[in-house]
Amino acid sequence: MTRAQRKRDHINYALSTGQQDKTGFEDVTFVHQSLPNTALNETSLQSQIGELSLSSPIFVNAMTGGGGEYTSDINKDISILARETGIALAVGSQMSALKNPDERHTYEIVRKHNPDGVIFANLGSEASVQQAKDAVEMIDADALQIHLNVIQELTMPEGDRDFKGALERIASISDTLEVPVIVKETGFGISREAASALSETSISAIDVGGFGGTNFSRIENQRRSRMLQFFDDWGIPTAVSIVEVSSSCNLPVLASGGIKTSLDSVKALSLGACSVGMAGAILKNLVDHGLSKTVDEVNGLHDDIRFLMCALGCETISDLHAVPLVLKGDVYHWLKMRGFEPEKYSRKA
Repeated sequence: MTRAQRKRDHINYALSTGQQDKTGFEDVTFVHQSLPNTALNETSLQSQIGELSLSSPIFVNAMTGGGGEYTSDINKDISILARETGIALAVGSQMSALKNPDERHTYEIVRKHNPDGVIFANLGSEASVQQAKDAVEMIDADALQIHLNVIQELTMPEGDRDFKGALERIASISDTLEVPVIVKETGFGISREAASALSETSISAIDVGGFGGTNFSRIENQRRSRMLQFFDDWGIPTAVSIVEVSSSCNLPVLASGGIKTSLDSVKALSLGACSVGMAGAILKNLVDHGLSKTVDEVNGLHDDIRFLMCALGCETISDLHAVPLVLKGDVYHWLKMRGFEPEKYSRKA
């Protein structure tokens, strides 16, 4: 099977397997504020990821590219969506284009249709410094995502089996590139231990890529004759991973992994994230309802986030970090067992 066909299969399986809705956000509840002392028209969605200033806390996370015209068309729509709504976007792994120049246009199209937007390049942790430079140059990227996908690779029939030296390669890329480097998971979450190790490098941010949304183990298992089903429920739920990372290092935290609604977005931001990535939910909206309605949906998410901020007494995204939350159920139990003192989230002022 060609790499391009595999990219097309990933999109189709992502749509057919759907999202699991096991992010943990159902165990996160806001404490109502009867005296918020805010005005809706004074709320601001301006967000900061290290050096990058964004007009929205929402961004379209890495999805695709490298699968011929099928993925080129998806990336075209995503780039127009980002342009029309003022959100950042990330392309899928560009290794396909680095190995096959015929696929470059499936990524370059995002910059063509969104010349002034914030765009993230994307490669796996196996990439070299030169490949990282080439990926950034290909789309004139404002930052580079380096994705971690051990479980996907192990489940993928033709996937990698050697993950040695990943941290050192990430450090070398980050030390060399002139744009910020964001390290992200691909749906299985980042732990305190991994975050601490990454914080010793010069990377600019961590995207938790938590468990609960699109499941690449389930996707790759569809392509195996002998399934590795033990990986289908493997990972750190998104809500938990935000706490694991934000409590363990001083790097900006991006939240992604099954986030579909404005309420989950604001919960993620209140747990410590500075920005929220969506992929599966936006892809499904584009496929089911088309570009125009997806633009309306993202604009609606922006409106809803402002309503929630106003109700919580917050004028800025960073204000959300001080909002009290009550954690319960599996999220509370996980954090308690891991020594994160979940009670402190209910006592924030």
